[in-house]
Amino acid sequence: MAYVNAYQPPPPAKPAYGLHGPVPYDINVAFPLDFTQLETPHLKLTPFIPSIHAEIYHAAISDPAHFYRYYPFPGLEEPESYLLFIDAFVRQNPYSVLFAIIDRTAPDPDHPEWGGKLAGTIALVSYSPTNLSVEIGAVCILPAFQRTHVATHAVGTLLKYCFTMPYASQSESGLGLRRIHWYAHSDNEPSLRLAARMGLKHEGTLKWALVLPVGKVLGKTPRKNDLLEGLGRDTAVMATSWEDWEDGAREIVTIQMARME
Repeated sequence: MAYVNAYQPPPPAKPAYGLHGPVPYDINVAFPLDFTQLETPHLKLTPFIPSIHAEIYHAAISDPAHFYRYYPFPGLEEPESYLLFIDAFVRQNPYSVLFAIIDRTAPDPDHPEWGGKLAGTIALVSYSPTNLSVEIGAVCILPAFQRTHVATHAVGTLLKYCFTMPYASQSESGLGLRRIHWYAHSDNEPSLRLAARMGLKHEGTLKWALVLPVGKVLGKTPRKNDLLEGLGRDTAVMATSWEDWEDGAREIVTIQMARME
C-alpha cells in the first residue's frame, strides 16, 4: 500500500506580544492561588511579572553561566531568551506558575510597594488536578540572598500551601495535594540538600534523562558517534507525600522556618 509522510516541523511559535508578556499581565493559572497564604513574616510570594521584576532580577546575577550551570534549558543566561522561555514554558502552561520571592526583612527604597527586596524565583510546575501532585521548581535564589532564610521560607511556604486542605480552617487554606516532587541535576548538591532539609526524600535517579544544551559542561559524556552533541544529565528525584507531611514532615518544615539563618 502506498503512503506518504508529509510531516513538516512547525515554525517556532512567537507570542503576539512583547518580551514582557500581555498587558495586563495574565498569569494564566488553572488552579486556585490564595496569596494571603503565600507569605510569612519574613517573606512573601507574588507573581513574577517581567515588566516589574525582570530587570532587577537579571541585574542581580553577575555570572549567569555559573548561576544557571545546573539547568538543562538553553538561553537562560540571556535576559531576552530567558523571558521567551518563561512565557512559553510557564506562563502559557495553565498548570504552572512562576513566583517572585520578596524578602520582607530587607526593605527596597526604590520599590516600597513590594514590601521588601526581590530575592529570586520559585515555581509550581505541572500541577495535576487528576493526580493531586505538583513539582516545585525554578528555585533560583539571587546571590545576595543565598545562605539566608530565603530558600527555606520560600520552599516551606509552598509545601505548607500545597498540603493544606482547602478551607482547612478560617485562617488556613491550600491545594490539598497528595504528592510534591523535586527534580535536580544529580550533581547539584545545594539543591538536593535544600530538598532533604525540607523533608523530601530521595526516590531515585533517572539515568541519562536529558540531553543538555551544547555549551553546558556539567554532564556525562555520550557514546562515540552519538546522534546529539550535548552532554547527558542524570536527574535526581526527590519527593514527599501527604502521609510524610502528617507523619513528621510538617514539623520539620516548621522547625526550619523558625530559623532566620
